[in-house]
Amino acid sequence: MKEITQQILTGERALYETHDAKITYCTFENGESPLKESSNLEVDNCLFKWKYPFWYTQHVKVTNSALFDMARAGIWYVEDFTMEDTVVEAPKNFRRVNGLVLKNVNLPNAAETLWQCKNVKLQNVTAKGDYFAMNSTDLEIENLTLSGNYSFDGGKNIVVRNSRLLSKDAFWNAENVTVYDSFISGEYLGWNSKNITLVNCTIESLQGMCYIQNLTMKNCRLVNTTLAFEYSEGDVEIKGKVESVFNPKGGTIKADVIGELIMDERRIVIDQTKIDCPKISKKSDRAEWERPKEKF
Repeated sequence: MKEITQQILTGERALYETHDAKITYCTFENGESPLKESSNLEVDNCLFKWKYPFWYTQHVKVTNSALFDMARAGIWYVEDFTMEDTVVEAPKNFRRVNGLVLKNVNLPNAAETLWQCKNVKLQNVTAKGDYFAMNSTDLEIENLTLSGNYSFDGGKNIVVRNSRLLSKDAFWNAENVTVYDSFISGEYLGWNSKNITLVNCTIESLQGMCYIQNLTMKNCRLVNTTLAFEYSEGDVEIKGKVESVFNPKGGTIKADVIGELIMDERRIVIDQTKIDCPKISKKSDRAEWERPKEKF
């Protein structure tokens, strides 16, 4: 394996079609696609300051490095890519990657990142940005801290563990998602999805878990969660109180306390949902916005 070390590399495709190389302590400055069409690379302690550094690469491992803001769209159309102990400041990274491992990676500008990837493993990743992981499949995630809306839209076959997601509209149009031991805060969680399982999670959501086919919740706590489960069906077990439940479509909902249960027979078949709750503070047959207004 040839070695390239402590160089400043500039210009278009500076190391184009480099194969079987160890690249260390190098800086890639002005010049697009420096490692395009390369393979079998070990990259350590390198700085990437320009666009598209790893397009169409195969079998690459990057460690202890940094991709600056202008290294945007840096890892696209890639096979077998591992990144560890690295900061990726650039947005729109990781597109159409098959076989991606990110470990101890910080993504402070992760807008439109991790799109249409498959066979992905994330461990100890921090990301901030909207539309994270759109249309990606077969994801294994451990200890992800995410701040950004519309995450995992269209994703399939996703397992998340011990994570914190601050994300409005997370897991929309998703399928086969299981989340364990995590905290999720964001409006409209999980809409239009199928086979969503939440285990030992704490969730805060306005109109969360609606329009879901086959929703499973086990030992979950819902904090400040209102108008939940509209047109969803499944098996739900809530620890503590849920502020309001609105027009569930079917299955079982078990909770210690329901603040308000709204069941509108014009829109649902009420008997299709079993409500197992010893304390329901208020029952209604209409949503608040449909009730007669008081006259003064």
